[in-house]
Amino acid sequence: MNTQKITPQILKGFRDFLPNIAIKRNYVIEKLKIIFEQFGFDPLETPALEYAETLLGKYGNEADKLLYLFEDRGKRKVGLRYDQTVPLARVIAQYKNQISFPFKRYQIQPVWRADNTQKGRYREFLQCDIDTVGAGGIYADAEIISCVIKATKNLGFKNVKMIINDRSVFVNLKPEFIVSIDKLAKIGKNGVVKELINKGMSKDQAEKFINSFDKTKPTPHIISLFKILASNGLKENEDFEFDPTLARGLDYYTSTIYELICMDYSSGSIGGGGRYDKLIGQFIGNNIPAVGFAFGFDRLLEAMEILQLLPTVSSSTKVFVTIFSDELLQTSIDLVSILRNNNINTDINLDSDLRLDKQLKYANKKSIPYVVIIGPEEVASGKVVLKDMKTGEQFKLTQEELVNKLCK
Repeated sequence: MNTQKITPQILKGFRDFLPNIAIKRNYVIEKLKIIFEQFGFDPLETPALEYAETLLGKYGNEADKLLYLFEDRGKRKVGLRYDQTVPLARVIAQYKNQISFPFKRYQIQPVWRADNTQKGRYREFLQCDIDTVGAGGIYADAEIISCVIKATKNLGFKNVKMIINDRSVFVNLKPEFIVSIDKLAKIGKNGVVKELINKGMSKDQAEKFINSFDKTKPTPHIISLFKILASNGLKENEDFEFDPTLARGLDYYTSTIYELICMDYSSGSIGGGGRYDKLIGQFIGNNIPAVGFAFGFDRLLEAMEILQLLPTVSSSTKVFVTIFSDELLQTSIDLVSILRNNNINTDINLDSDLRLDKQLKYANKKSIPYVVIIGPEEVASGKVVLKDMKTGEQFKLTQEELVNKLCK
């Protein structure tokens, strides 16, 4: 038998989420789902692995380099999901006779990119998408934007804005130029000019091109969209605004593009998306209109952490029931069952050798807000002691009073 010690470690760019972090992530996911479903979006899940040909050639040359591609045991060329838009297009093509259009779905699953790791950038991360497929009108674009703004406000954000542009203004540009323009906010005018020169523009062309954005006006498409957003109760320059430099680097966008920014968070946008009316046509031969948005979940979470919008609890358990002695073990177990049957998250440590003080330390370490103590005196009186672990305050309560208090 091999007794060599294995070093516990994970791959660079991948993460474990211990309960105190996972609770916060689940909190955000559930809040997003509430709004997504209010707007009529239903959940969809797709496999982590797709055929390589499904993924390749959909994102652009730079993005294709970040795909995790390999050959499986059946000698099939496969790849890990890079985003959730291309798998959605594959689903539409595969199940077009089984789904109703417009098809509105949300998808919250991990994606994988073989990217250089840095602060806020990982090789496995969660994406939260909403998309409407089969509705070509501008109202579908407005609905996505309205849904995203409401979702972020539901999370507690007060200072967020959707910046919007029309990708069609870049239609005659080479894709590699669009990728550089999309970096304008990150590397500045000089950085973009340098990139454009390296990609074939003259210095004079590059400088004129970048400076031309200062005079760019919204297209008729954007003007119409803004009128609908205003009729939906959103305010221009507060909830949304025009930005002619927004480009979105992926190749599949066709008209409306947008990114969500938080003015109180300086590490970049917290999501983005747009209309991609030709992507699904690559699978079925004829174009189907589609529009969507994806939250950058890690940036969203980081922004909420900075703005103190996340719950402070590190356990989903509300109350811990102690075991006073072996003789009273069944009494404690019975109370646990009663509390759980009343939908109260309840924990108990069934190590019978654990002293009462160690049980209290266990509950305190897990940040469980309440502890119940049932000793011989409590059994005789028909009551229990409920201890508030934050204040130290104790209450003597009947079983019914205990359930009522914890339910509040």
